[in-house]
Amino acid sequence: MGVRIKSTGISRAADTHSIVENSGRAARQSLERVEVRPDQVGVLINAGIFRDSNTVEPAVSALIQKAAGIGLEYGNDDPRTFSFDLMNGAVGVLNAVQVASSILESGSAEHVLIVSGDTHPSQTRSIADDEFPYATAGAALLLEHTDEPDGFGPVHTAMGAGAPAVEAYVDTATMGSVGRGLMTVVREEGFEDRLLETALEAARSALTEAGLTDLSGMALIASTPSATFPLRIAEDLGIAADSVRRPDLTDGDPHTAALPLAYDRAVAEDTLRGYTYLLFVAAGAGPSAAATLYRLPALVGAPA
Repeated sequence: MGVRIKSTGISRAADTHSIVENSGRAARQSLERVEVRPDQVGVLINAGIFRDSNTVEPAVSALIQKAAGIGLEYGNDDPRTFSFDLMNGAVGVLNAVQVASSILESGSAEHVLIVSGDTHPSQTRSIADDEFPYATAGAALLLEHTDEPDGFGPVHTAMGAGAPAVEAYVDTATMGSVGRGLMTVVREEGFEDRLLETALEAARSALTEAGLTDLSGMALIASTPSATFPLRIAEDLGIAADSVRRPDLTDGDPHTAALPLAYDRAVAEDTLRGYTYLLFVAAGAGPSAAATLYRLPALVGAPA
């Protein structure tokens, strides 16, 4: 018994750079693909970091929930959907999987919806550059409990020592009257090597606990601080390079949406067939990392 991905949704809309709108559209798509009603979602977790106009209050999860049309009934007997933000950079989606698994295994919700994605707070751009290295995209994972052996194993985490490898902040000394549209991102020299070290620690912990030594039937999805980062993880772990699945990186690193975007793409392109396990690995600011093994269903069909 475990928790598995029932459906996915993505949004890279050309008509908006709002992460609330993109995440809301991704959420709606994930429900529509499997004909799940909004009232069947018990919990919505938002793992996104960079949001419209640097919004602090209310919780962005509540705004996304409204944009997705979930839990908008207010009668005494209407179902309720609880939502909250869970922010831990690129690692946030796997932290959310850990929380969602506990919720679903307790039987307190029928489905948990994880949404993630980032945008420049000015909402005037969607393509990453040296100043702001994250592309605008929204993604959703709809999770359910299953009595089958499929699904997520334990989420293993790791923390690196020293200063953060990546920092993002609003510079209050210079923001003036336009601070809601600004964000400063600083990546230290050699940041990717530090992320890699921490990511490998988490990944090896997940593999060791599972007792897996033959990785020939394993695919890999990892965060994408660079296009080659997942390939570096695969090489060090002994996973074949052609077993790595990445999101569309045309616009740059989709940051918190990288893992669900890569999974959605792999399912849509039917490139997970023949694999038994999928290893998810994420690493980001901290440096921190998380990894979990996902036992794939016998047949992973393309999104409807």
